Amino acid sequence: MKDGFDLKEELKKLPDQPGVYLMHSKTDEIIYVGKAINLKRRVSSYFRKMNNRSAKIEKMITLIDYFEYIVTDSELEALVLENNLIKEHRPKYNTMLKDDKSYPFMKVTVQEDFPRVLFARQMRRDGAKYFGPYTSAAAVKDTIELVKKLYGIRTCNKSLPKDIGKGRPCLYYQMKQCAGPCQGYISKEEYARRIEGLLNFLNGDYKKVIRDLEEKMKQKAEEYEFEEAAEYRDLIASVQHVTGSQRVVKTGGIDRDVIAMARKEEETVVSVFFVRDGKLLGREHFHMEHTGKDSGSQIVEAFIKQYYEGTPFVPNELLTEFAVEEQELLEQWLGQRRGGRVHIITPQKGEKSKMIDLARENAAVVLSRDLEKIKREEARTVGAAQQLADMLGLPSADRLEAFDISNTSGYQSVASMVVFEKGRAKKNAYRKFKLRTVTGPDDYKSMEEVLTRRFTDERFDVYPDILMMDGGRGQVNVALKVLEELHLDIPVCGMVKDDNHRTRGLYYNNEEISFPRNSEVFGMITRLQDEAHRFAITYHKQLRGKEQVHSILDDIKGVGPARRKTLMQHFKEIGKIREASLEELISVNGITPQVAEEIYRFFHDI
Repeated sequence: MKDGFDLKEELKKLPDQPGVYLMHSKTDEIIYVGKAINLKRRVSSYFRKMNNRSAKIEKMITLIDYFEYIVTDSELEALVLENNLIKEHRPKYNTMLKDDKSYPFMKVTVQEDFPRVLFARQMRRDGAKYFGPYTSAAAVKDTIELVKKLYGIRTCNKSLPKDIGKGRPCLYYQMKQCAGPCQGYISKEEYARRIEGLLNFLNGDYKKVIRDLEEKMKQKAEEYEFEEAAEYRDLIASVQHVTGSQRVVKTGGIDRDVIAMARKEEETVVSVFFVRDGKLLGREHFHMEHTGKDSGSQIVEAFIKQYYEGTPFVPNELLTEFAVEEQELLEQWLGQRRGGRVHIITPQKGEKSKMIDLARENAAVVLSRDLEKIKREEARTVGAAQQLADMLGLPSADRLEAFDISNTSGYQSVASMVVFEKGRAKKNAYRKFKLRTVTGPDDYKSMEEVLTRRFTDERFDVYPDILMMDGGRGQVNVALKVLEELHLDIPVCGMVKDDNHRTRGLYYNNEEISFPRNSEVFGMITRLQDEAHRFAITYHKQLRGKEQVHSILDDIKGVGPARRKTLMQHFKEIGKIREASLEELISVNGITPQVAEEIYRFFHDI
């Protein structure tokens, strides 16, 4: 147990109040997060002998070294906090939603004097009307383009009516996709009528739109204005394209999500059908992990908590394949997120039951299709990391950090740090270092500086399971020296390359370890080494490019940072500036004839 943690005494201290508890392993890792209406009763139950617990929970209990807890005012607050902590820490023994998706909405800013139609990723309580969520961002963008043509609704950020008459109308007005309210070309009342038509269209009144367009098309054809008639014909086709994929279902016009699942071996897929205002807009599938021997009810409950905590839209009704134990609490929480009543229903017969069957069948199809793909991906990532740990005799290789140095004869020396977690690149954890104390091409001194900075910087709140050095004995010894000086005990492994600069093996504990070239661990190490090298080279090129731009353009009389930026934006490359004629240089906005002449003279030695 953790130093100073007395299990019996801590269990006695637990309050009879709602809250959240966190189970920690010996390495301080949070392995499980749970909530309870009574912390004392719930947490104590883990340390009593019980026969009805799943194998997964039994295994988890053997790994608990200590626990902590947070008291809340209500069970609902505990549910919200539990969701946030699970999302932040992704504990190993919680049933987890693998996918982290956000769905697009169409937003009409009806709270404004001259409303706009916009693409949105989040639904906010800002007075605007939201339509969606939709499963395709492309479909949302297509629909926005369509309604601009149909109704001439603006999408700009101008503050109207304050900015009316300021500036010129934009390109959308010229393209007949905006009615030009910024210039006063349309009255507020007429614009409001167009917004009303737009809202009716988005609410599903497509037939009236198509009927009006057909009448206009016929009228233009009768007047021999065939180009305009063709435009209306194309608009009709666009409307049919946008609305044609929406299948009508018998839902009574309410918003509903239909949730069912399929399981095989250790894999679980949850399928969700999105029904909005009586129309099936689409479906999505989500892979769940750590499901183990969890019941269908437990998996669906975990999915609801994690999915609806992250999506901005909550429908009136959820149809679920399995009944959930905390139905009343979940309905209360969902209702707060929605701002209205939400019902969770587990249908047994009728149309609603058939929708569950359809969702279940789709989940089974996706699971069957993806199972082999999932297994291959697991083998090349999580499986490869475990192989590496086994090869080196270490308990874990979940987090790997690799470093590489890049310079040109010691010029602009930089270093990269890349991170792999569970065999996958974790790009938001990558870091770049610009060398501060080392001059000249000294890779060992450079690596010593970088590692010292990495392991003394308080912003790095996690250490790697293995430190992977790009090189053999020399680089490994540098890392071991730094770690010894900092009193850190972290395994260090060198990634050794052959004469052709290809990964050959690993240098660990004064021995070189080889592995088959067709093995998953070989593939992962190669990817890690290549990524460290690529990241360092990319950073070095960026710095070198900036230095080259500075050294050439800033030596020209009259060219400072602003004009340098203007020239590069206009010509894109130094070579094109060098080749430009005097007239071309003068034509650049912000470049006076005198400065243009200085630039021309500089590159042509006049």
